[in-house]
Amino acid sequence: MADQDERRKSLSFKEQILRDLSQSKKKRQAALNAAQQAYEEQLAQTQAKSVEKQASQIQQEPATPVTKEGRNLSNQPSAAVNSSSQTSKSPAPNHSTESRQVPLAAPKKRRGKSIQVPLSIGRKHTKTIETEALKKQRSVPAAKEKAHAEAIQQKQPGSHIRMKAAPGKSLSFAAEDKKQSLAPVKETKLARVEAVDWQGEEDDMDKRQEKRRKQNQVAKKIVGVVTLLLIICLIATGIFSYTYVQSALGPIDQDSTEYVQVEIPIGSSNREIGRILEDSGLIKSGQVFNFYTQFRNHSDFQSGYYNLQKNMDVEEIIEKLKEGGTESPVVPSLGKITIPEGYTLEQIAEAVTFNAASKDGKEKSIFSKEEFIARVQDDGLIEALVAKYPNLLGSLPVKESGVKYRLEGYLFPATYDYNEGDTIDGLIQQMVAAMDTNMAQFYEQISQQQKSVNDILTLASLVEKEGATDEDRKNIASAFNNRLTQQMPLQSNIAILYAIGKLGQKTTLAEDAGIDTNIDSPYNIYKNQGLMPGPVDSPGMAAIRATIEPNKTDYLYFVADVDTGMVYYANNIEEHNRNVEEHVNSKLANASASSN
Repeated sequence: MADQDERRKSLSFKEQILRDLSQSKKKRQAALNAAQQAYEEQLAQTQAKSVEKQASQIQQEPATPVTKEGRNLSNQPSAAVNSSSQTSKSPAPNHSTESRQVPLAAPKKRRGKSIQVPLSIGRKHTKTIETEALKKQRSVPAAKEKAHAEAIQQKQPGSHIRMKAAPGKSLSFAAEDKKQSLAPVKETKLARVEAVDWQGEEDDMDKRQEKRRKQNQVAKKIVGVVTLLLIICLIATGIFSYTYVQSALGPIDQDSTEYVQVEIPIGSSNREIGRILEDSGLIKSGQVFNFYTQFRNHSDFQSGYYNLQKNMDVEEIIEKLKEGGTESPVVPSLGKITIPEGYTLEQIAEAVTFNAASKDGKEKSIFSKEEFIARVQDDGLIEALVAKYPNLLGSLPVKESGVKYRLEGYLFPATYDYNEGDTIDGLIQQMVAAMDTNMAQFYEQISQQQKSVNDILTLASLVEKEGATDEDRKNIASAFNNRLTQQMPLQSNIAILYAIGKLGQKTTLAEDAGIDTNIDSPYNIYKNQGLMPGPVDSPGMAAIRATIEPNKTDYLYFVADVDTGMVYYANNIEEHNRNVEEHVNSKLANASASSN
């Protein structure tokens, strides 16, 4: 029994139902066969004795008595027992000659009804025998009840039982969640049940798992595609943003030379300045300009009128806005000429041929070197300038003094704009005017020192080349003034280099140390006491101020370390010689040894 129970548990619910139905059918068939056999035996024994009496005792469906000749005693046919399987008939026992066994006609099968068959002739005792069709029909509630019990024990809410019947007819039951019972979804009158099909938990679970697996696969594909699209969108957005920002920071037109005049009002914010520049066509995006200036902490933009070009990038525009604009609109310049501090006139003549406003500074301007040299020596132009700027040019050296260029040192080092149609004369006049403007603050002080403007500019041209810092310039100017006071020659190599045409050119320490201090030139301040006839370069404001306001020292000598730029001062020749030996001659010896 235990083995059978285990085997029953291992079977599926469908198989169990089918097996139980088959076993029930076999049991009922065996019982019918046994009853049929017992009936036939009893009938054979009593038939001969009670044929006549049996006809009067049949109540519901009396059997027709049989005569000795084998004819029916009534017009009704004899009933026979129906069997769904093999019907075994025992041989009838021997009877007397008066009572012979009369065979009964085979009863007709009926569907869905019961018939009564006499158990004995002449006795009021019958038994109802179910036909095969009725038995099968009545087995449906049993199967239904069986499915009900099994579903409650094993199945989860929502499982279904489908019982197949004749074509087009079905009966479904569902296990409810709370009632835990099978309720018919659709009832149909069954003619004949052919099979029972149970869609159990395993089939439903497999289907649900398969459906869920497919749904998961579809969901994963969708998520993967969406994620990939998002990544692609992010990458594309990043590339586009980077490209857009880089483009927005660049110039609008790289090859354009057009100037655009804009006005930046007082108190304008970075956002407002960006909008003005974007509306003027100078930048691509005012918003990018605003974010960029805030990110780079650019501020202190000045108000005023600006002439900006479309070939300028954002950084160049920012630098211009920090320099400050003009109070009123001015005509945009075609280019710029930049003159560094300490340039000689010949270097200036070379500088005016280049447009300093170009990207690499190598773009040619509208001026030529030869024309500049010729015009700066023109007597008529010089006399006109002297008449226009008497305070500056009143002490201008004359040709007879041996000066190389009369206007040397009087052209102020700065950056100048030029426009289409400008001339060399106008450029020279603009430079002289700038020097006059910057020197105006010192004219009275120079007069009080009983010196001329030419004296100040000549000495300042030496201070410009000898000193690298403001403090050194003031100490060097003090040493030169002390030597002039003691009527000592200034002994500066700068003047001799100018005389031989090498000032402004790169020279080695050996060349500088081996300079010929015996040349015959008014610029040889080793032999000649006092100043040269005129400046040797264009000094800047720092050198001019140091010459007018030097430090008060006792220095008479100084020498500079060419490697470090450090200047060493001395009050006497012995100390100076030690400085020269340590910081100049030793380096010359080392350089000579390394070259050999």
